Amino acid sequence: MGRENLGRPERIPEWMRRPIQTDREYTEVRNLLKKNGLHTVCEDAKCPNRHECWNHGTATIMILGNVCTRDCRFCSVATGKPVGVDLDEPRRVAEAVEKMNLRHVVITSVTRDDLPDGGAQIFAETISAIKARVPGTTVEVLTPDFLGRKECLYTVLDAGPVVFNHNIETVKRLQRAVRSAATYERSMQILHYASEYGDGLMKVKSGIMVGLGETNEEVLETMQDLFDNGVRLLTIGQYMAPTREHVHTKRFVTPKEFVDFENEARRIGFSAVASGPLVRSSYRADNMLTA
Repeated sequence: MGRENLGRPERIPEWMRRPIQTDREYTEVRNLLKKNGLHTVCEDAKCPNRHECWNHGTATIMILGNVCTRDCRFCSVATGKPVGVDLDEPRRVAEAVEKMNLRHVVITSVTRDDLPDGGAQIFAETISAIKARVPGTTVEVLTPDFLGRKECLYTVLDAGPVVFNHNIETVKRLQRAVRSAATYERSMQILHYASEYGDGLMKVKSGIMVGLGETNEEVLETMQDLFDNGVRLLTIGQYMAPTREHVHTKRFVTPKEFVDFENEARRIGFSAVASGPLVRSSYRADNMLTA
């Protein structure tokens, strides 16, 4: 697997195109979330798979507001100064999960570096509220790095999610250009802490975007680092610049290369891998549980 073409691609290839579906069920889910005053990363991050996931009984709900304290150059979520914390949010999330009849829910958040615990307590209360109200629904969390603080991470894990996910996003060399307020080492450390937690039954997950200017060798090195730090579930997807103001998409990785990445990840030892042009960190998240 050789070096990438680092030039800016001219057009979106056919394999990246997917028709937008907004049928009755999609509208009902969107209206329910709006009624409960909730956000989903599915919409805020313009995920191309949101209709498929919602129809499949999976959704990713974003807590702690929709304004992030960090300004990552790949992300379309608004950046600024968040206002307070909604203490009733966990109850409303659990209510929405019940009404949406979700079998698996992913709880994520904006980064809240303004809060002493980074929002860990709200994560924990949301997990607990869902488990109490809809005990048959499995809960996965996709968290920020909590500035590397183990005590904040353990506040979340003590609530009992079945999967802990924290995305490394890109290779080590590109971290500063893509997510300047985070570090490769800190993210790996958080993943390592999670892998050591408890009895080892909780699954640890991470994701990589490709097409940012990395080489295939760097992707493989990142995979190995993730595995060495306890990650066993892996997602690999194509980066798509949300706007012209974000980091440019440097190239479109071919479907064959995504298959090659998956094969390499399985050779390394990952128990479940989702690798493809339209894969995002929560894509078919429930299916990865059974791997």
